[in-house]
Amino acid sequence: MSLRVYNTLSKQKELFETVKPGKVGMYLCGPTVYKPPHIGHMVGPVIFDAIKRFLLFKGFEVTWVVNITDVDDKLIAQAESEGSTMVEVAERCTAQYLECLKGLGIDTIDRFPKASEHMEEILAITQQLIEKGHAYASDGNVWFDVSKDADYGKLSHRRAEEQEAGTRELVGSGKKNPADFALWKAAKPGEPLWESPWGQGRPGWHIECSAMSMKYLGPTFDIHGGGMDLLFPHHENELAQSECATGQTFAKYWLHNGLTRMPTKVAGGATEMVKQSKSLGNVIDAEKAIVDWGADLLRYLILSTHYRSPIDFKEEVITASRKGLATFSRLLERIERLKGEPVPEKGASMDQAASELFEGELAPFARSVLALKMKFMEMMDDDFNTAGAIGVLHEMASEINALIESTKVEKEKQANVIGALWAAAGTFKQLGVVLGFFVTKPVAASETKEKGLTESLMQLLIALRAEARVAKNFALADGIRKRLTEIGVTLEDRADVTLWRKD
Repeated sequence: MSLRVYNTLSKQKELFETVKPGKVGMYLCGPTVYKPPHIGHMVGPVIFDAIKRFLLFKGFEVTWVVNITDVDDKLIAQAESEGSTMVEVAERCTAQYLECLKGLGIDTIDRFPKASEHMEEILAITQQLIEKGHAYASDGNVWFDVSKDADYGKLSHRRAEEQEAGTRELVGSGKKNPADFALWKAAKPGEPLWESPWGQGRPGWHIECSAMSMKYLGPTFDIHGGGMDLLFPHHENELAQSECATGQTFAKYWLHNGLTRMPTKVAGGATEMVKQSKSLGNVIDAEKAIVDWGADLLRYLILSTHYRSPIDFKEEVITASRKGLATFSRLLERIERLKGEPVPEKGASMDQAASELFEGELAPFARSVLALKMKFMEMMDDDFNTAGAIGVLHEMASEINALIESTKVEKEKQANVIGALWAAAGTFKQLGVVLGFFVTKPVAASETKEKGLTESLMQLLIALRAEARVAKNFALADGIRKRLTEIGVTLEDRADVTLWRKD
């Protein structure tokens, strides 16, 4: 099955055909760094990290750019409220954002360009637009003239009259049309400024993204992503000014992810799922969420919903995600105990072992695993359906667990069954890595030592409980299990061993 993606521009799924054969250029609108990152800032990076991983898995060469908006009205206002500078606010919040990405294991982004470092490109595009009659200067400002763009509104499917003044736009005299938006803003007293042919000032928000995306990906690239809230006016204006400047298609495919929703009390005292908003006080700090819930749980929760749908951070969804993720980790632990070594991210897989297994009694199992791998690929080829792909991983986990139970391999240790399970687990893990799960993270020596001590203490408690049961001191045995459960440790008694895991 060939990859098809839903294109906001055409409002339908289209066959994915790259600008350059075998190569993909991908741009995701990053944060405006005036506040610490919240969980909504992590949704896009998690989704597009999975998209890039899948494209790499299919053999594409991918360049992924995520911008940093460090010149903006909100930054200026925040710096003023702190008695600080725009640069200081931006540097602090950028560092926090990058640290959160690192905490989530998102390491596939190739560039993080900053608006403040691309004034030359911004000025050049603005000048092009003026020369082509698509923009005009007035009182030190430069405005994009929407009336000169016959295609304006083709992305959001909204009319120019619906363009909202306010949020990030300069409102004032000099505009020919209410919908015209700022490419360059004349400096106000005390504000950061740069020199330009139209006087001292700073860029508008939309032109920053055009300059940075085209510098690193060219005038036409493959995928432009961002949250649904950026569709209008930001992406609409970005598309309009870019194509008017170059005369070429800006981005072939526009992918918009759903917004983050939180349980929030509304009028009447009822609780509803409402878009995350600082004004409603329902914003979750990203760093705290990563510490409290863990990177894999957040990734699982986000990817369990199709990227175009809203993502609900409510207790039952978090609980279900924790349970689903635990299924994956328990399966890998089970296989690793059988084999005596970690399942690799690359290497052993059912593709390699299938020819040998097809000739024996394990042929149905091998065929089932390969069929599920194909189903996983079909899900991802259908507009990056990560929710469906996770469902396939659960199907594969069930197949592997069923073989373990039916063969009693944990007790009888049949070499051929262990080999088949090892190959299946390799395929399972490799597909999980495509979604960003199971990715090995560097472990400090101190952490390794601490884990070793924890394991030793747990084995001591398990041994004490076993001795208590032999001595028929069930009160002590049950007490040990109960106390461990209270601190989030689950014991699992099997035929020949007691296992433990941290929930």
